[in-house]
Amino acid sequence: MSPQLFRRVAVAEAFTWAGLLAGMFLKYVTGTTELGVQVFGMLHGVVFIGYLLTTLVVAVDQQWSARRALLGLACAVPPFLTLWFERYAASRDLLADRWRLRTADPATATERLVAWLVRHPARGAVAGLAGVAVLTGAALLVGPPV
Repeated sequence: MSPQLFRRVAVAEAFTWAGLLAGMFLKYVTGTTELGVQVFGMLHGVVFIGYLLTTLVVAVDQQWSARRALLGLACAVPPFLTLWFERYAASRDLLADRWRLRTADPATATERLVAWLVRHPARGAVAGLAGVAVLTGAALLVGPPV
């Protein structure tokens, strides 16, 4: 499931980037509407945080190096690079067909957390959604991007 999940979130992140960029064009270039920025700004923020969390879970499960995990995280910032990184990871067999920690013994506290998430998919999904909600709420408290 990890490759499909990672691919879906990477594509969603790129899609919301496209919507946000289109909204910015309509707002700042044509001056016609702010609706695209209002809708896709929030949506992109939520999916951006989801991509970051998914990348961290996959990186721990697939035992990526810190450098590779940071590259995956950094690819969320420029538009559409999540698509490139997903292809990069898939072409280098960095996305196994199954979660490693579903059956392997976790060696660290981080691996124990990820093992719990992947061994209890429904609870893991709820925990992931809660994490996205909490981080989105924290970002909103800090304030919108300038």
